[in-house]
Amino acid sequence: MAEIAPDTLIDGRYKVLTRLGSGGMADVVCAEDQQLGRKVALKLLHRRFAEDAEFVERFRREASAAAGLQHPNVVGIYDRGEWDGTYYIAMEYLPGRTLKDVIRQDAPLDPVRAIDLTVQILKAARFAHRRGIVHRDLKPHNVIVDDEDRVKVTDFGIARAGASDMTETGSILGTAQYLSPEQAQGHAVDDRSDLYAVGVILFELLTGHVPFDAESAVTIALKHVSEPPPVPSAFDPSVPPELETIALWALEKDPARRPRDADVFIAALEEAREHVLAAEAPGQRTASFAPAALPFPPPPDTYATEPVPAERRRRSRWWAWVLGALALAAIALAVVLLVQPHDKTVPRVVGQDAQSATAALHAAGFETDLVRTSSSSPVDQVLRQDPAGGAKAKKGATVTLTVSGGPADVRVPAVAGLGQRKATARLQNAGLIVRVEHQPSDGELVGHALGSSPPADTTVKPGSTVTLLVSSGPEQVTVPDVTGFPQAGAKQTLTGQGFVVTVVQQESDSADPGTVLRQTPAGDAQADPGATVTIVVAKAPQQVAVPDVTGQTSAEAVDALSAAGLEPRETTQPVTDPAQDGVVLSQRPLAGTKVAKGAPVRIFVGQLVSATTPDGGGAGQ
Repeated sequence: MAEIAPDTLIDGRYKVLTRLGSGGMADVVCAEDQQLGRKVALKLLHRRFAEDAEFVERFRREASAAAGLQHPNVVGIYDRGEWDGTYYIAMEYLPGRTLKDVIRQDAPLDPVRAIDLTVQILKAARFAHRRGIVHRDLKPHNVIVDDEDRVKVTDFGIARAGASDMTETGSILGTAQYLSPEQAQGHAVDDRSDLYAVGVILFELLTGHVPFDAESAVTIALKHVSEPPPVPSAFDPSVPPELETIALWALEKDPARRPRDADVFIAALEEAREHVLAAEAPGQRTASFAPAALPFPPPPDTYATEPVPAERRRRSRWWAWVLGALALAAIALAVVLLVQPHDKTVPRVVGQDAQSATAALHAAGFETDLVRTSSSSPVDQVLRQDPAGGAKAKKGATVTLTVSGGPADVRVPAVAGLGQRKATARLQNAGLIVRVEHQPSDGELVGHALGSSPPADTTVKPGSTVTLLVSSGPEQVTVPDVTGFPQAGAKQTLTGQGFVVTVVQQESDSADPGTVLRQTPAGDAQADPGATVTIVVAKAPQQVAVPDVTGQTSAEAVDALSAAGLEPRETTQPVTDPAQDGVVLSQRPLAGTKVAKGAPVRIFVGQLVSATTPDGGGAGQ
């Protein structure tokens, strides 16, 4: 598509201001909506795609789906249409930088900032996933960041270009660095394909590098499929191990081994944030990180494909000394155990975390068995032990530890049909956080609950956010614009679409009688189905007869014409007869003529002048 010149009017509505950029699918310009007076980002599909009927239909269908995503972290879609042989989408215009620009200028980012940005992207993905929309092209280029690090994700629902993103020539639609292995192979994708892309973004935020790169898109795709990712600390040794673990978890080749959904991914990042902040406080380094959401700890050595930096080699030597010291301590402990009585005292570990408690019991010569139970205590805290601390037990005996698994899951209560206030209270009483979202509905009263997301009877964690879906009434429809129509045609058009029509007549000397002058609501406005539309119809002005004012004084004539509803206009005419001075000599229109009420009537009034001779002398000289 040739570059669109500034001031070009697209589809009679959007005036192009500047060009914002171009991608593999479309050009993007900043335009002004002439109807609403606001800036929009206008995405125009490349013509090579516009000529593909199947692609265009998918573009239309998925753009409509994306238009329903109203979320603080998702770029809003206002409109879509056709112009100049191609198709466009009008989106929310956002000043700011793309996340790719942020990475180029600021990476590697502070770990807490990287977590904050990634969590916002995941919240946008979670919102779309719950509505059956998979982005398929998540990448920093599709993320806008404002000056306060607020994130908005764009291109939801329009990124898919077919069952496979790889064409017959081997090129890949989208940016290959962020494709999941299943996308690279042309397999079906789901929510976890988006989570893989977010893992790549997190990796890039922490290191300033993508995990896989090469000169060709095909080579990159093959690396996604067959090569293990490098560890982030190979690029930057300061990357916290907590975030390294999570990034590698999201980059698992098998979707089943990744976070199962965005909620799990967010929970792991929030837990990692606490560890990172605690580590930054003096003397507050926490124990090793193992988020509750992580089904298995990815062993970092498995992914080590890069040379180990010098700083990490020095750390390895330090650990070698520590391990040596621990080995000597273990030998000394073994000697002590050999001379002690066979029965040993069971250490008290209630209140400790499970990892520390297990280590203490193993060091004392006991085996352990962990039993998890629901509890309001912190996750992994030891609640009870059997045998109790201080009791005697045989060396090698098993100590059963009852460990907190966190609060018990709760079921989302049914709220459909309840008023908003009562539905909110019911959800809050179940220990849930409520977010209200309004949706149109023909079958439920305005302000009453349609249901919730997740739906009733779904099991969730206490404190989870549940979206309460509240009816905003019937879905509004567009009012046809009937201005300029004949009255009969206007009524037929409006009643044919279910509206009730009220007619108001207004005199007009500029429009044909029976023509619609204006309407309320205006054309193209949104209104409830069956709403009343008032049309103002032109009618002929009232006719009046022009009175005869000849022979009257100027003042008398003006009063007479004004009283008849006409507009007097006076013109003087020279006279030499004093009897005609100030008297109406003639008028136009003539007396008795029928004219519209308010029409002008011109009167010619005599004005006395002196009679003179042809040579300029007075008549009496």
